[in-house]
Amino acid sequence: MEEQKQNHLEIDLSHEVAQGTYANLAIIAHSTSEFILDFVRLMPGVPKAEVKSRLIMTPENTKRLMLALQDNIRKFEQDNGVIRIPQESNGNVGPMFPLDMEPKGQA
Repeated sequence: MEEQKQNHLEIDLSHEVAQGTYANLAIIAHSTSEFILDFVRLMPGVPKAEVKSRLIMTPENTKRLMLALQDNIRKFEQDNGVIRIPQESNGNVGPMFPLDMEPKGQA
């Protein structure tokens, strides 16, 4: 009888990282070799926002993340109902940026 090996991956999660970082905007850029995801927190009435976290990923891992997010959104909507995104009068999903603010400057 052939034994099946189970891969075991131990992941440490520090208390600081476990607290999470709130972001309400993601800015995505890419090159031929990587995707850069900047997570920003915009606050009402504050004209300047800062990048709170940056992820740099390979294109393959970025696509895996997208597929995992799609699967999790599907499961969430099965349990909780459809997540609604407001439509603009022209039929496009919007606003693209929360709080009607467009980012300026570089991250």
